[in-house]
Amino acid sequence: MGPRLQAVLRRARQAQHRESRDLRRWLEQTNTVVHLSILFVVPVLVALVTVLSNRVGALSFLVYPPLASGAYTLFANPQGRYASPLRFVGGLTAGATCGWLAVEVTSRLLYTTPTGEVNATAAALTIFITGLVTWLFGVEQPSAFAMALVTLFVHTRVPHPLFFVFSAALSSTIVAVGFVGWRRYFYEQRAQYLYETTSSDDHVLIPMRGPSPGATAMLGARLAAAHRAGKVVLLDVVDDEWMARAERSLLEDHGSTELVRTGPSLEGEPIDGGPDGEMNPREAVSESVSTLEQRAMEVETQVGVPCQIVVATSGSTLGSTVLQTARQANCDLVVSPSDTASETMTQFTRELFQGDVDVLVHRSENGRTHWRRILVPVRQAGDVAHSMVDFATRLAGDTGEVSVGTCVSGKRERRRAEEMLADTVEPFDGTIETRVSQSSIETFLDRHAREYDLILIGASQDRSAASRLLSPPTFERIDEELDTDLGIVDRR
Repeated sequence: MGPRLQAVLRRARQAQHRESRDLRRWLEQTNTVVHLSILFVVPVLVALVTVLSNRVGALSFLVYPPLASGAYTLFANPQGRYASPLRFVGGLTAGATCGWLAVEVTSRLLYTTPTGEVNATAAALTIFITGLVTWLFGVEQPSAFAMALVTLFVHTRVPHPLFFVFSAALSSTIVAVGFVGWRRYFYEQRAQYLYETTSSDDHVLIPMRGPSPGATAMLGARLAAAHRAGKVVLLDVVDDEWMARAERSLLEDHGSTELVRTGPSLEGEPIDGGPDGEMNPREAVSESVSTLEQRAMEVETQVGVPCQIVVATSGSTLGSTVLQTARQANCDLVVSPSDTASETMTQFTRELFQGDVDVLVHRSENGRTHWRRILVPVRQAGDVAHSMVDFATRLAGDTGEVSVGTCVSGKRERRRAEEMLADTVEPFDGTIETRVSQSSIETFLDRHAREYDLILIGASQDRSAASRLLSPPTFERIDEELDTDLGIVDRR
């Protein structure tokens, strides 16, 4: 295969990956799930009602207009005020009943409406009774009034007005049952079906570097432990191949942990001599191996997740070596210690964010290994926000607390921000609170960072270069002294 053909195939795979990623991100949006459900689920329910109406002559087709509008109200806002099956069935049934009563009262006590006309008094009385009954019984909804007015047109077209009330009750019950099943088994479980992070990110690669690799190893291990298939791979990157081979040999001799061979040079027997025939600094190798084995033992005993060790020789750059090792070790998440106390966009971090593996860069403040209160600032709903909330709930566990917040510039944006946060956290279990602050993100974090053990922030890699130039990512703008752990999350 020629170089040109290989380049074409590589670009085609990259384009396919981008399209698949964009489609996944689009499907993760709650607004997309709702609209697709309206397009495909509601027609199926209406078709079911139609089939039943064709089989049962007593069921009236005239219930369709209020039934369709009510079904849209249910599915368009599944957690809203009107998204109650009892309210839906009760409201439509009450509307049909009130319309029938209004027609009977006006025709018997006042006057009979000529053919082709609608009794204006009956119309007014219908709306009044419907509003009163639905208010008293707590089943207010717009479709109830539509159903009540439709009754004014059908009282002479059905064998008995009660048949229309029966049609409204039965048809609305069918739609309500379908809505309950959709909401319980799909909408509320959409994180399991649509959010890739909830079923992936369980094989975690952790480079043993930086000022607090032990704390980062525990963080990565707790993320992996949330899944049954979770595992941790500790990576030690060394500059010289002879030292890598010596460490691998010593690890194999100890047999204390499973060894995964990866990296650019996996073949060849271990050697005892250093460069130019010098003796290998056995103490340095032994100390490095001992540290790796100790970290692996801590992960396995304290977190209960399998741990493996990889020793790789540094390639052209450290970032490329880590990404290559992640692919070869079948890891879908890299949890790396940060380079500096204040995590700026270093070359290593930039390379990780430009790779094809999910990344979490961790800055440890004081070596903490348990995170019970976690803050997740989000800018908008999406796959990165879902990933951060998922990671936060994994780390907090059943006893911890997660806060998901956003910042707005004015009061008019608060309602929309609250709805966005509700859509973001609703699919996840656990104790999750939402916060909306009318301040800048820098001010908000400076005030509240000390209340939390960990702050998870997005890497903003989905923004354009111009957007990042005008407004740098949040993690580059926040105060260096947050006095808490910081995690920067990037999804691929």
